Amino acid sequence: MFYPVYVHHEPGAAYGITIPDLPGVFSAADEAADIPRMVQEAVEAMYEGESAGPGPASPLDRYSQSDEYTGGFWMLIDVDLSKLSTRAVRLNISLPEYLVGRIDEAAALRRMSRSAYLALAAEHELGGVAGRNQGGSKQSPASLTS
Repeated sequence: MFYPVYVHHEPGAAYGITIPDLPGVFSAADEAADIPRMVQEAVEAMYEGESAGPGPASPLDRYSQSDEYTGGFWMLIDVDLSKLSTRAVRLNISLPEYLVGRIDEAAALRRMSRSAYLALAAEHELGGVAGRNQGGSKQSPASLTS
């Protein structure tokens, strides 16, 4: 979804980024080319662990005439909202029986479901933060089911 983004830049300073449709979402970029990536990261960070994502985008002219936004420029940035999804996906895998037993024992010790334990183990192995999906939102391991 394309969101209007206000960018303010002073010589020798980073580009300041504000997304008026998403209060509290702001960022900065050293290079203009990094602005879209920094917007995406800021949105993902703001909505991490939230059950609801951002609201719809406003037309650019809603803010462009505002006195609050002067001295900078506007961009329309495509924010990939699919990266905010915390929906669990059913998966069918095959593992050796002994390994399933070990997984179940370890999960039980932690009072977790098998699915939650496997998600946690996968995040650990992939070098991510426990309970974090690729889109950056957190999902409580206890909320996953086996």
